[in-house]
Amino acid sequence: MFFQLVKQMAEQEGITEQLKTDSQMEWVGQMNNIRSAAEEIVNTEIIFA
Repeated sequence: MFFQLVKQMAEQEGITEQLKTDSQMEWVGQMNNIRSAAEEIVNTEIIFA
């Protein structure tokens, strides 16, 4: 569920493999933000519910 959520959120934000090749640091920063948000969603919805 976590990885599917990260993939969906990245698609919604427009984070692509092209961005990864063009600007690696920006891609890493945005993916870290998405992973953190997805982790909080999973923790809230599944673990702490």
